[in-house]
Amino acid sequence: MKRRFLPFLIVALVFGLAGAWFGSKRFATQPAQPEASASFYSRTLPDAKGDNVAMAKWKGQALVLNFWATWCAPCVEEMPELTALQKEIQSKNIQILGIGIDKPASISAFAEKYQIAYPLYVAGVDGSELSRQLGNQAGGLPFTVLLDASGKVKKTYLGRLKMDELRRDLNAL
Repeated sequence: MKRRFLPFLIVALVFGLAGAWFGSKRFATQPAQPEASASFYSRTLPDAKGDNVAMAKWKGQALVLNFWATWCAPCVEEMPELTALQKEIQSKNIQILGIGIDKPASISAFAEKYQIAYPLYVAGVDGSELSRQLGNQAGGLPFTVLLDASGKVKKTYLGRLKMDELRRDLNAL
């Protein structure tokens, strides 16, 4: 009786492993496109108050770009940790920027309700394309990019951040 199920078990195991492998490839980040950081620095984005800010303002500084949305639970969960981290790294010439893939009114209301210690910008749907250029082929959120002071993409993170890993990566800059 047991031997009759062995072939089915082997087939199920093979398909399960193949599905896991393909799934990990589909949701893995890809290398950033060569023009991705230049595309970021060339943009002007409204902040949470609606004032337009040239992203070139941040050139020469290491950046943590955090792509998020108000409707994304893991995004909102990591924001207090990012706020605490911003206070830690402020003296190290490293800046966290929140790039909202959301409506201006939603981001404005969110910024008013929660005290976020780093700038929040509104990129809307355009932000999804920028995140893809930076390596987020899956289009998932949250998506975070670590840029060094020269604008080079050092690392990308898809999904909720592991703050210890991010701190180690920031210290390695």
